[in-house]
Amino acid sequence: MLNLIWDMTSNFRKHYLFASDFDQTLTFNDTGYVLSELLGISVKEFERKAKGMAKLNLVQQGAELSYLLLHDPEFHSRVRRDDLFEVGKRIRLKENIKQIYEILDRRIDGFHFDFYVLSAAPVEVIQSALEGIVPEDHIFGTEFKYKTSGEIESLVRATAGYGKVTRLDQLEEQLGIPADHVVYVGDGSSDIHVMLHVNRRDGFTIAVSESKLVAQIAKRTVLGDNALATLVPILEEIAGWQRPQIRQLFESYGFLIQGWDRVQTDWVTLRPSGVVAEKATAAEAK
Repeated sequence: MLNLIWDMTSNFRKHYLFASDFDQTLTFNDTGYVLSELLGISVKEFERKAKGMAKLNLVQQGAELSYLLLHDPEFHSRVRRDDLFEVGKRIRLKENIKQIYEILDRRIDGFHFDFYVLSAAPVEVIQSALEGIVPEDHIFGTEFKYKTSGEIESLVRATAGYGKVTRLDQLEEQLGIPADHVVYVGDGSSDIHVMLHVNRRDGFTIAVSESKLVAQIAKRTVLGDNALATLVPILEEIAGWQRPQIRQLFESYGFLIQGWDRVQTDWVTLRPSGVVAEKATAAEAK
């Protein structure tokens, strides 16, 4: 059954849920790196710690920073809630996220998309970074319980790995949106579970990186420095717009599409066959 809403212009609109990751999807830099810089911890040291967390089966992919904030002495003893808000102010956002929110809200004739952010990053970081762009009640990140001093006491909820799937299902039920009216946008390994979940139920997934982990799963991949580029596959695949109409919309916001290349990416890894390898070994032995 079609999910429709009635707007102020007395027109039916198809109702969709647009859910986006945060780090490296709506931003250019990662929360963990910005927080490390704020604390004076080297990038190399943060990467070493994060990679160590990623190897633990107890840590969901994407939740490495949350684990460090809870258990690593260097992070746990120094990070306060106010620091997370400060990180959000320092995050470099991709351009025109506010315009995406506006277009999805009411600029696509016959459609309305509710814009939500689902991320493993601390919710305070996301709220601070997207203040005035995305309403706080449309942002779901990792939640901590804090002591009166602002020190992190415990983990309340982590929106990472399968946690994103759980939150997405809750939003679908809350908004009354069918599974095939869900769009999810992400960039990395922490988005794999939710992308597979959305695809399996005939939703639409978009990757914004060339990472093999998500590019092979997502139904479309879009690369671009401007967040508006994310709208292209939605306008084409869901709204059924043609390229001239899409160009016209972007021009109304002051942008000309200078390059628009669509290519098929083949990920190919070659290794010597047994015969070739034996010949190469024999040649080296001479």
